[in-house]
Amino acid sequence: MSHQPLVSVIIPCYNHARFLAESVDSVRKQTYTNLEIIIVDDGSTDNTRAVSESLTGIRYIYQPNQGLSAARNTGFDNSHGDYIVYLDADDCLYPEAIASNLQYLLQNPALAFVSGWHEKVDEWLYPIEKDALSVIREKHYIHLLQGNYIGMHAAVMYTRWILKQFRFDTSLKACEDYDLYMQIARQYPVGCHDKTIAAYRIHGANMSSKIPFMLAAVLHVHQRQKAHLTNHEEEKAWHNGKAIWKQYYSTKLQQILFSQITEKQIPSQEDRQALMRLNTAAGLRLEAAIARVKFRNILRDILPPFILRRLYKRGYIYRFTPEQGKIQWGDLERVTPFSSDFGFDRGGPVDRYYIEKFLEANKSLVKGRVLEIGDNAYTLQYGQGKISQSDVLHIAWANETVTFVGDLSDAPHIPSDTFDCIILTQTLHFLYDFRAALRTCHRILKKGGTLLLTVPGISHIDKGEWKEYWLWAFTDKSMQRLLTEHFHERDITLNTYGNVYIATAFLYGAGLPEVRRDFLDIHDPSYQVIIAAKATKQML
Repeated sequence: MSHQPLVSVIIPCYNHARFLAESVDSVRKQTYTNLEIIIVDDGSTDNTRAVSESLTGIRYIYQPNQGLSAARNTGFDNSHGDYIVYLDADDCLYPEAIASNLQYLLQNPALAFVSGWHEKVDEWLYPIEKDALSVIREKHYIHLLQGNYIGMHAAVMYTRWILKQFRFDTSLKACEDYDLYMQIARQYPVGCHDKTIAAYRIHGANMSSKIPFMLAAVLHVHQRQKAHLTNHEEEKAWHNGKAIWKQYYSTKLQQILFSQITEKQIPSQEDRQALMRLNTAAGLRLEAAIARVKFRNILRDILPPFILRRLYKRGYIYRFTPEQGKIQWGDLERVTPFSSDFGFDRGGPVDRYYIEKFLEANKSLVKGRVLEIGDNAYTLQYGQGKISQSDVLHIAWANETVTFVGDLSDAPHIPSDTFDCIILTQTLHFLYDFRAALRTCHRILKKGGTLLLTVPGISHIDKGEWKEYWLWAFTDKSMQRLLTEHFHERDITLNTYGNVYIATAFLYGAGLPEVRRDFLDIHDPSYQVIIAAKATKQML
């Protein structure tokens, strides 16, 4: 790389301001540094402009909303690089991404583009899905006719000369990158390697989550190649590809719709019709499942609770949940909880009572500069009139209150001796290296500053978005030993909350209004629902 060619990284953005700074930061952390960064704001209605203007070393271009293809074309027209990378605003590059692809193209100057590999991550950049690695050594066009082995656009680096010949088709609302790959690979040699260089973020706003739309889009793009097939091998690959795409999206759609049934949701008519067209047998199975759900809903609507309770106990119906406030002790003869959401849907979680009781008792310490994890709700609630600055640490730029981004167990960018108080509630069990997180807390506290911490003891594991990250449960003894690794024993105060009645109610998902108030404050250290700790950093 003695020549050090310029690489242009073009970031089209439409209403993804919350991810944009993280995306740009991933480019700045590249081991290859001769880069230009261009943000193309495609008519965003969020604060994309404000975020872009707060970033240094980038070029910001605004255009009225025209779609992703037009935004990419605009970025190319305003770029100067010898090589081009398109990074969507909600995705990230890994540090060796540019260097890996550029080295491959410099060693193979006849190639029009090269692609590496990627991994799927969640909103906070934790890996969530492992795809089988596809490394194609030859016949790239044949392989593209049978599916998009590249999978993620940011894993591709183009030569400038090829993009002078081919532009993104602005008439396409999706799969425009797949369309371009096939156009280029049909006429020019391209390359592929096995290094994982990019993170593809899966979140609710991803276009690829709209299965019927994406299937129609990919089949439309795939159909456009039919007129260009020149031999039997290409024709066979094209027909295989059409079947593969239908099977792929049929399977995806089945997974989504049947999971909705499991969660007691009725899929939309549009999605049901789409599945029926793709896979009649699966569509009929889905309709039968929906009929069963509707029948049980009718039973729940017309039969009185005492009959439903008896039918459930005798196995005639699979689900029965007593109405809020009407739990009977006999209702505990079950293997499913009343709520799978910690009681949020039944008036609020029982454990929240203890967390807020602990914070209320220590609200005098919520003062000065305060750091909270995720948001600053408790800081504002318990620090009224005593706060000079409220800071929030989050794993991503989730909202406007976030001031630090990162993992508490690895946060060298947070300055030492800074905070008068840290509120760390129900977080430590999500961190694999919780010792490092406590070390960070001690480091960033001012001398005399206090850590207010709560962790779960007896609890079920979240079934929703946090289930993959729920790693630990604690006791007062384990927390005492952990905290004394960094704080002096005399500066630590531990409390436990709960008893057998409360622990049972919490595990079953009873809401706070449903438990006996006079039992809430009865303490039995053998049943620790919540462990709370106050730890102060020594003045000396």
